[in-house]
Amino acid sequence: MLRSLTRLGSALFCLTLAVTAAAQDGYRQPPAPIAQILDAARTPIVSVSPDRATLLLQERDEMPSIAELAAPEARLAGLRINPRTNAASRATTFKGLRLLRIGARGAEPERRIALPPGASVGNITWARDGGRIAFTMAGDSGLTLWLANVGSATARQLSAAKLNAAMGAPCTWIDSSRLVCRFVPANRGAAPAEFSVPKGPVIQQSMGRAAANRTYQDLLQNAADEARFEYLATSQIAIVSADGSMNPIGGPGIYTTVDPSPDGRYLVLNAVQRPYSYVVTVGSFPSTIALWDLSGAVVKTLAQRPLRDDVGTSFDAVPRGMRVGGWRSDAPATLWWVEALDEGDPSRPAEKRDRVYTLSSPFTGEPSILLDVELRSRGVQWVREDLALVSESWSKTRRTRTWAVDPRNPAAPPRLIFDRSSEDRYANPGSFVTVVGPFGERVVLTSADGRFAYLQGTGASPEGDRPFLDRIELSTGKTERLWRSEAPYYEQIVAVLDDAAARVVTQRESLKDPPNYFLRDIRANRLTQLTRFADPAPQYAAVEPRLITYKRDDGVQLSAKLYLPPGYTPAQGPLPFLFWAYPEEFRSAAAAAQVVGSPYRFVRPAGTSHLFLLTQGYGILDGPTMPIIGEGDREPNDAYIEQLVSSAKAAVDEVVRLGVADRNRIGVGGHSYGAFMTANLLAHSDLFRAGIARSGAYNRTLTPFGFQAEERTFWQARDTYGAMSPFYYADRINEPILLIHGEADNNSGTFPIQSERMYAALMGNKGTVRYVVLPAEAHGYAARESVGHTLWEMVNWLDTYVKHAPRPAAPVTVRD
Repeated sequence: MLRSLTRLGSALFCLTLAVTAAAQDGYRQPPAPIAQILDAARTPIVSVSPDRATLLLQERDEMPSIAELAAPEARLAGLRINPRTNAASRATTFKGLRLLRIGARGAEPERRIALPPGASVGNITWARDGGRIAFTMAGDSGLTLWLANVGSATARQLSAAKLNAAMGAPCTWIDSSRLVCRFVPANRGAAPAEFSVPKGPVIQQSMGRAAANRTYQDLLQNAADEARFEYLATSQIAIVSADGSMNPIGGPGIYTTVDPSPDGRYLVLNAVQRPYSYVVTVGSFPSTIALWDLSGAVVKTLAQRPLRDDVGTSFDAVPRGMRVGGWRSDAPATLWWVEALDEGDPSRPAEKRDRVYTLSSPFTGEPSILLDVELRSRGVQWVREDLALVSESWSKTRRTRTWAVDPRNPAAPPRLIFDRSSEDRYANPGSFVTVVGPFGERVVLTSADGRFAYLQGTGASPEGDRPFLDRIELSTGKTERLWRSEAPYYEQIVAVLDDAAARVVTQRESLKDPPNYFLRDIRANRLTQLTRFADPAPQYAAVEPRLITYKRDDGVQLSAKLYLPPGYTPAQGPLPFLFWAYPEEFRSAAAAAQVVGSPYRFVRPAGTSHLFLLTQGYGILDGPTMPIIGEGDREPNDAYIEQLVSSAKAAVDEVVRLGVADRNRIGVGGHSYGAFMTANLLAHSDLFRAGIARSGAYNRTLTPFGFQAEERTFWQARDTYGAMSPFYYADRINEPILLIHGEADNNSGTFPIQSERMYAALMGNKGTVRYVVLPAEAHGYAARESVGHTLWEMVNWLDTYVKHAPRPAAPVTVRD
């Protein structure tokens, strides 16, 4: 539905929430130097060309204004579409593009791609050979397709026709000289009216069929919504050549994916069809998966998928029929996909749950079985003709396995490569390094003789994350460490440049050095800097965070990053503090106790970061782990409150023991599930003087079919849902709490009504509470005015109720 609020409308909306609402006095700005840091130039985003020879530096636009964010927006079927551009709204855009070629000894001189003044670039995609870059350019009437030549650093408009990016990136390379794109149909006509006189009631019914779904935003609500959805989502497929010629194929349709085969002869398309649903998003609507040739003729209908509103809420539940899949990246034209053997129902007993199929051109025979797996198939990585890697996992137990199979001989027994717990970070072997293969798609990189592949990972360890590069012998699974990040730096692999993994591109940073890209010769132990990005916030140069560990009452080790304000010395005594956290569920205490993060990361605040409070004299405990553990048959959330409070108390005790925090001046905050945590800590303990809860959910009966990692429904775990809902305990929150919420929050479960009702509950129970609604903002806040105002609210709240709070008459306690 097309919805937009003017500032006046937003103000009236906020004033109706309660008779005690604060007067609307416009957006406020945070104190210095926060505003100056917010407006500093943003560090470019870097991507590596498929041939691993060039870096593309993408210069990000500044934060949008509230006028841009509040522009008309169609919120339909889980999508948010800008009707002016017919593209996803709130998308990341860039104002400039620069090329940096990687030479034998380092970077060659940087070249800027010439773009029109005021360019707004998006949907950037490299050609398979790295010689061209396609991208979209936003104009007053829509998106057009542009092409940059890497060799000459020039760009030109390839077609004046308007692209349709409602379903995401509109173009995909077929080969290095042709793209397949989705365009707005030439004869589309005028848009349907946003509002019309109803022709009757909107009726939904369910006749005894179980169809449990989590809560979603921006759903279709009526026939007018359906008409607008079809108008904006319908596209015409066309083949576009590098010379600008365009050949439309097939008829208009709502195509969610268009995937060319590696040999460039076929397309796989997923076309959405009626009947639509008012309870799930477009990804679950009925659809047809079809195979076309490049003339638009249907070669084969692969699947007719019905409405998928009955999959269930378990993380191991999947739709019946064809799912996942795509093209074999190491073959000219071979499809692969997965189908459930247990009807997609994880509660059904089954020896094997998923089957992986393949089907090769000309697609006339029966599909071949590649592998049956005991868990849920999570994908296939293709290595070469005689080797593929199939992954499977089971969310409930956190078990994950990887198998080596021979696609030429599927009857041969698979070899187990990895078998581990997905939550055991220390034992994570990393992920296979991939490169663009001979068919222009990503395949697993192997040594010249085919004996070895390569693994890269974060390298979690008791001393923190230390990224690594390993070599793995494919026949035995034995690994050898080739390189590991060394203190005092945090360095991670970006690209491997040769099949011996002797030369790599890395991103390297330290506490003082901003992330930059380097050419590392592993064998010669030589490092050459490629980029020289500056510190975006030098005001933080004197901040030296510490990675600390401590234990809670049950012996589980916890960790956190401790930040102290620039120039702090012990002689200043204990500081006012802010804890900013986000709980996480675990199936084992051992995994929950593992250290998270690195002491050597370069950290600078951006957006609405709580780290801005360091400039205002606060200490920050960033990301104190709050593990919620359920071992064996016990569900983690059945002891959520006890474990949450215990973790928080341990963190408070530790910073007080270190002498840096004043026990009586500690605030707590979080975003989303962290906001939920904040309200619960204020309801069930007296550890904190005040709280900040942004974009949270507080009443779990409003998310009755599961939330976060909770798979049980409200009716299966009534007591747990109630015990975890701080709304139920609003009368026990006797500390000041600041509630902030985006008016257009589209995150599953965090409807704005969650904060609205929590505010009403606190106000009705004499609570000290301030409720801020940010017009036009979603789950995360984007507009410069909104970001600045949010930070102003946070500083003002903490100054009032934490920094300058009177000392309590009674000692701090943990409530029963």
